[in-house]
Amino acid sequence: MINSDQINDELGENHIATSAQNPVRNDAFSLTDEQKIELIKKDVENILHTLGMDLTDDSIKGTPSRVAKMFVREIFGGLNPNKRPKASTFANNYKYGEMLVEKNITLYSTCEHHLLPIIGKAHVAYISKGTVVGLSKMNRIVDYYAKRPQVQERLTMQIVQELQQVLGTEDVACVIDAKHLCVNSRGIRDIESSTVTSEYGGKFNEEQTRREFLDYIKLETKF
Repeated sequence: MINSDQINDELGENHIATSAQNPVRNDAFSLTDEQKIELIKKDVENILHTLGMDLTDDSIKGTPSRVAKMFVREIFGGLNPNKRPKASTFANNYKYGEMLVEKNITLYSTCEHHLLPIIGKAHVAYISKGTVVGLSKMNRIVDYYAKRPQVQERLTMQIVQELQQVLGTEDVACVIDAKHLCVNSRGIRDIESSTVTSEYGGKFNEEQTRREFLDYIKLETKF
């Protein structure tokens, strides 16, 4: 008979997402960042102690505090809606009507199944319907949604949905190519494989537009 731990392991190994939104509780922000850091610090101390580590050693005694601060302020900072980037838009006064592509956006995220890194590149595009967004804001949107315990499929969707909302158009696309250390460094330990996900909206569902986007991101950039 399969128990709940076996089912949970199977879900994680097969990289299954249960929701298009991050599974965050309603009371997720009832604690301050400092309160969360203190609680996580104690939990990390307990993990290291259980593993048999000597927490009086100079090399490791600061690790619980460092990990707690990193979780709250850095790698999971995208859970905090107050950190959502303010993506100001501008009128497309120069009437640029073609596709705009921001490719090779460096992406660091964390797999929610094993809390191991996801490292890769995001390629994002949109076609203006009267407004444009600053180029750096596209990078910031990718970074914001990446800084969560994530599943790559969900991350790809969230980037597209955010830009659709900001720009007021369905014509947005995103492709992510990333390595998952839960695959590369443990389990099957396949160091060569990467995962590619895509999300297309509006005109990007048309074959010609989609092909143009994919051709752009294959261009080799050298300066």
